[in-house]
Amino acid sequence: MSHFSQIKTQIRDLTALQAALTDLDIHWKSGPQPVRGYRGQTSTAEIVIEQENGYDIGFSQNQGQYELVADLQYWQQSLSVEGFLRQITQRYAYNTVLQETSRQGFQVAEQQQQADGSIRLLLQRWAA
Repeated sequence: MSHFSQIKTQIRDLTALQAALTDLDIHWKSGPQPVRGYRGQTSTAEIVIEQENGYDIGFSQNQGQYELVADLQYWQQSLSVEGFLRQITQRYAYNTVLQETSRQGFQVAEQQQQADGSIRLLLQRWAA
């Protein structure tokens, strides 16, 4: 029986997910790669984050969305699973906004980190 848990996310874009992990200084490997779990079990993921304890965290695609895959019994991050996903989701949203607005010709004019942890962006686009 598998010990892996799959946690659904709203993450759909691999490039924005990779940028979010890089922004957060989380070292990741591009897959497909095996996610190591209990007693040598593995699960395949598009992104793998190795932990020092030999058990990995991964993000695998399922029906157009990426879900977190890990043996939660061996979670070894400074944040809880929820906190970890919240942090990644915020940076994912930030990178998605930057990608989409850049395609539409916008540039970041101002960026402020708010006291509540949110990010305020002021975008501009010059019209010809």
